[in-house]
Amino acid sequence: MKRLSRRSVLHMAGAGALGAFAAPALVGCTGGPARHWSKGDPFSLGVAAGDPASDGFILWTRLAPEPQSLDPATPGGMTGGPVTVEYEIATDPALRDIVRRGTAVAEPDYAYSVHAEVNGLAPGRPYWYRFTSGGAASRTGRAMTAPAAGAALDRLRFAFVSCANYEHGYFAAYRHLTDEQPDLVLFLGDYIYEYVDMRPAVVRRHSEGIDCVTLSSYRNRYAQYRLDPDLQRLHAEIPCLMTWDDHEVQNDYAADLSPSFMPRELFLARRAAAYRAFYEHMPVRPGRSRPNGPDMRVYDRFAFGDLVEISILDGREYRSAEACYGPPPRHGGFHLETNQSCPERLDPSRTMLGMEQEAWLFDGLSRSHARWNVIGQDVLMAQFRQKRPGDTLPAFSTDDWNGYPASRDRLLRHITANRVRNVVVAGGDIHSFFVNDLKENFDDERSPVIATEFVGTSIASWGPPYDRLAAALPDNPHVHFFDSRQRGYVMVDATPARMSVRLQSVGDAANPNAPLATLRSYVVEDGRPGALPA
Repeated sequence: MKRLSRRSVLHMAGAGALGAFAAPALVGCTGGPARHWSKGDPFSLGVAAGDPASDGFILWTRLAPEPQSLDPATPGGMTGGPVTVEYEIATDPALRDIVRRGTAVAEPDYAYSVHAEVNGLAPGRPYWYRFTSGGAASRTGRAMTAPAAGAALDRLRFAFVSCANYEHGYFAAYRHLTDEQPDLVLFLGDYIYEYVDMRPAVVRRHSEGIDCVTLSSYRNRYAQYRLDPDLQRLHAEIPCLMTWDDHEVQNDYAADLSPSFMPRELFLARRAAAYRAFYEHMPVRPGRSRPNGPDMRVYDRFAFGDLVEISILDGREYRSAEACYGPPPRHGGFHLETNQSCPERLDPSRTMLGMEQEAWLFDGLSRSHARWNVIGQDVLMAQFRQKRPGDTLPAFSTDDWNGYPASRDRLLRHITANRVRNVVVAGGDIHSFFVNDLKENFDDERSPVIATEFVGTSIASWGPPYDRLAAALPDNPHVHFFDSRQRGYVMVDATPARMSVRLQSVGDAANPNAPLATLRSYVVEDGRPGALPA
């Protein structure tokens, strides 16, 4: 019960009404009968909870008694029609006080994954759950309902993570994050890596030894990651919000364009396979995120009382082509360009989010009454001037928001014009910690700070050369901190008065028992954009 008491920071008046919930009859679903499992654990890939609402959440699992079966016709070792899976939800970790029982269907078309939409629960509190099927039971997981809309909330603790290359190291950072027991974790992309790294320094190998291109290869890659005990424990204990970056499909892709110039129809087929596998392994809402061929929506908005509103963005599916994209002598994917070498980078029509998602984001920010407005997205947003070898002109990445400066300018001007309160941007992708001021005019040091950006380093992926990026810091005075030598995550503690942020480092991910250290601590004060050393 001590843990329940600690979680009472998400106290809400409705929590006292739990006694009113009787255990109802099984929810009606159409599907095949529950199976009996003669070999293998059907819940080998674990469980997860996500998308918390004030009255419920999504519960996920995937039936896979042979989780890395290589036969495309038998994903996870499964055959036959749909399978009915039961779940039960309780107010306590021992599952003694059951408040909800139901059934969901594991669909063969989606690799026997389960996305159970649960509602009718009390707001602002934790719940515990498990799945059962044919005498087999999953591990117990923990979920959370969000506080009621607009309700007073005095604290929310969340972490954000990105870039977990299995081949580059172990997931000790996930283990330490789970030990901290935040209310929520934001996965900001590169959950898996689609390629195989042939360099001899890799720590462990990707399954099959091939790049992911087909649906079965993406499924097997997710299964390999989901079998990692540190990642599996994190999902069982900490509810999550999900988006993607590029490696869930192909490194540095943009919308329907492959960085390797794969024909569009072939790349869209690959994207469809990748998006389907993502859906099959994530606790996302089927009504919103069930893929339709190469199209799938992951962006959404989540409110936590009157304290925090989180906008989760998709920075890949709808973006314009990367600047100066095209066969040689042009480029595909990430590269550095000056305004002279690639003037189209400055084209005002270019968009990082697509105009529909951009309008959705702007409307949500304008309407928000939250104390803190968090934008969770995949890449570095602040301007970052670099130098190409042998060139004296400032150069900019084409793969992050520096490749879409007009899109960034529209967002920052919107925040200013609509007086959006306390905007904090969380990002990943670059395998480095960054702490940045976001300004409407990055080239003018007197330009006021509009918002604050924290970029988390990778969970395991190797970082870019520290010396090269550190040499650019004098040309980027709005960058208050940078380090690409550390692996880890970012922990955030939001209260009405301030947002406290810790950059948590495990150093070298090649050590599965790497200890945790706080690299830096910052505070953002209510009504004062910009990070201050804590």
